[in-house]
Amino acid sequence: MQTAAASKLNWVSADEALQCVRSGQHIFIGSGCAEPEALVEALIRKAPDLFDVEVLHLLTAGTAQYSESKFEGKFRHNAFFIGANVRSAVNRGRADYTPCFLSEIPKFIRSGKINVDVALVQTSPPDENGNLSLGISVDIVKSAVESARTVIAQVNPRMPRTRGGSAIPAAAFSRLVWAEAPMLELKAANLSAEARKIGRHAAGLVEDGATLQMGIGAIPDAVLLSLIWKKDLGIHTEMFSDGVLKLLEKGVITNRLKSLHPGIVISSFCMGSRRLYEFINDNPLFEFYPSDYVNDPRVIAQNVKMTSINSALQVDLTGQVCADSIGPRFYSGVGGQVDFIRGAAHSEGGKSIIALPSTAKEGAISRIVPVLEPGSGVVTTRADVDFVVTEYGVAGLKGRTIRERTLALIDIAHPKFRPWLLDEAKKLSYVYPDQIPLLSPANPWPGRFETRFKMRGGERVQIRPIKTADERALRDLFYSHSPETIYLRYGIPLKHLSRRQIQDFVTLDYEQTMAIAAFLPEGASAKMLGVARYYLDPSTRMAEMALTVHDRYQGKGLGRFLFKHLERMARAKGVRGFTAQILMRNSRMLSLFGSMSRRIKSRVEDGICHMSYRFDKK
Repeated sequence: MQTAAASKLNWVSADEALQCVRSGQHIFIGSGCAEPEALVEALIRKAPDLFDVEVLHLLTAGTAQYSESKFEGKFRHNAFFIGANVRSAVNRGRADYTPCFLSEIPKFIRSGKINVDVALVQTSPPDENGNLSLGISVDIVKSAVESARTVIAQVNPRMPRTRGGSAIPAAAFSRLVWAEAPMLELKAANLSAEARKIGRHAAGLVEDGATLQMGIGAIPDAVLLSLIWKKDLGIHTEMFSDGVLKLLEKGVITNRLKSLHPGIVISSFCMGSRRLYEFINDNPLFEFYPSDYVNDPRVIAQNVKMTSINSALQVDLTGQVCADSIGPRFYSGVGGQVDFIRGAAHSEGGKSIIALPSTAKEGAISRIVPVLEPGSGVVTTRADVDFVVTEYGVAGLKGRTIRERTLALIDIAHPKFRPWLLDEAKKLSYVYPDQIPLLSPANPWPGRFETRFKMRGGERVQIRPIKTADERALRDLFYSHSPETIYLRYGIPLKHLSRRQIQDFVTLDYEQTMAIAAFLPEGASAKMLGVARYYLDPSTRMAEMALTVHDRYQGKGLGRFLFKHLERMARAKGVRGFTAQILMRNSRMLSLFGSMSRRIKSRVEDGICHMSYRFDKK
């Protein structure tokens, strides 16, 4: 069973090991799927002899019997993160919840702010050097082992041995209990159609060469599934599950371009299947470190293109993120969300994503709300939030006004809740009192038409359908035009666009009104360089189109690309052809339109050329 060196250690049975536990003590239990079940069961058996024992842990995958009502007065649980196994006890007042950043918990334990008398943990057997490995859960466990007066280990040969900061000298353990048993496993989540859509939208924000942080569950799994076409991704995350295996095996995750710990997956714990545990066992591709290192925003920020992906329960129209409670009812915890969001914010090229379904309770409740439910905890502030993603698209909030945030979030809310959200936003003065109704409830933003284009000169631009939140960018584009460009586009010497005109230009139904824009990245923002749009006549299925490009970027092929891409979109929507009214002095537009087909029809009247062509006629 044990090596010769191991046989010299203090081996006892689980019940013998727990004889040291006294009433009033603070007992720490190891995290996640590394919970030492044999020791927890022995603790429960000792319950008749105990009073007022505090049981502390981050998150465990076991049954948490100590939180049951029959053990009131014997045990009281204190959760640093509320799992499903203790949620009822916390909300019924039988257990406590300590809100805290995951990065700070080890410091609290080492300083005595959080007192640990006895630590119950699970480890691998000792190696030839006499070191035991904390295996799949180093997180806050290592600080408890280093700080507790008494440390008891359930030694399980099925615990993977991991590298990094997981090794603990045998001398650190007061008692060792040999208990071979299958490791607790976490079943993969079922991926709904909504989760898959969220995954695709979030994956669209992930750049090649990015370093990722994400949690465990349906949405993180869906994001990973959608990253199959990315290149040279890296991992620096507080936790991970089986979703990373496929990307490692496919060569998508290489960690090659990581600026910190290149070539290595960095984490503090994992939860998953036996296959995952076998894969990481003594695997040099993985290193596990305590949470005060992995989750330290200063460490996280050293990763170039750090991209964090986290979930939420509610997001209000200003961007406040509630992630640990449903109103006053506690649900989970603060965890590492803020650690990674702030770390990503200070990373070169970093970004953070909050991903959530648009509704809850089978579509009965909107998760995007005018204001958070009373009692809700704000985990991520409106100033921290970067991108919010639902199955209906992406809302970028950094650097946006409350009005712009409101419109962007309504755009990705469930269609049936958008009119209500806009009405509430008007009451709160988040938008103009005369803000026109959004036109796209039946036709979600057509993200499938998003693409890229390389202009002459080498600059790359993003091409995508316009969103309601593009008001400011469109206004800036208008005022960047020369008087000549404005006259050629609108046919009159416009000095400004009214508030209503701007709203009309960006509020589309993506069926009878469609517009795409070209954006050039400028630092953390994007500059609109050109717009192509059409207005469909339903009776003829012909669409009148118009196009304009920033003066400085004319002659670089952008106008032609916008025209052709808009045509592709129109064809996909069943449009039969384009018409246009072009001033005769607008030679560039006349030439561009005329080059689109050999069967152009045109007539000139009062200095205006009326042009048209059918897509089905060559």
